[in-house]
Amino acid sequence: MDQEARADCIVDEEKVELVLDQEVMADCIVDEEKGIGNGLPIGAVVTTPEIANVMAQKIQFNTFGGNPVCSAGGLAVLKVLDKERRQSHCANVGSHLIQRLKSLQQKHEIIGDVRGRGLMVGIELVTDRKEKTPAKVETAVLFEKLRELGVLVGKGGLHGNVFRIKPPMCFSKDDSDFLVDALDYAMLKM
Repeated sequence: MDQEARADCIVDEEKVELVLDQEVMADCIVDEEKGIGNGLPIGAVVTTPEIANVMAQKIQFNTFGGNPVCSAGGLAVLKVLDKERRQSHCANVGSHLIQRLKSLQQKHEIIGDVRGRGLMVGIELVTDRKEKTPAKVETAVLFEKLRELGVLVGKGGLHGNVFRIKPPMCFSKDDSDFLVDALDYAMLKM
């Protein structure tokens, strides 16, 4: 690729572009294909004009050429996201969630790290904070306890000891509080 149109980051995620802001996106290419159509088959590539101009000079191949129904659906989703200020909402609720989880980290030694941005949050569970020893068994137990309490989280990380919280964009501060309170309750019962 042309050095003047270099991308420092290529992201293939369904929610990332709604979390990142313009400053972070400076030299990125984001491939979006799931959430943008609210269930309709549509995709998009988001990048800077400089990178897009270089890509426009190359041969592109797509299996679909812009079905008008799916394109209208994608445009409707983007209009709702803009009208309801979902990006700002996700940033505010995500900050609240991360703050609550960091407070919970002070209470429970098993929480080794809380990281994320917006509504994409990770909670790393460890048996030893200093050594960062993965809490594999404890993560599995907490995962099931949370499910029984009505809280569904993902599980990931190299050792399966990181809870991935990626709720829908309608997730509220009340929902965040419920999640953190359920996690606190589950940890106290271990």
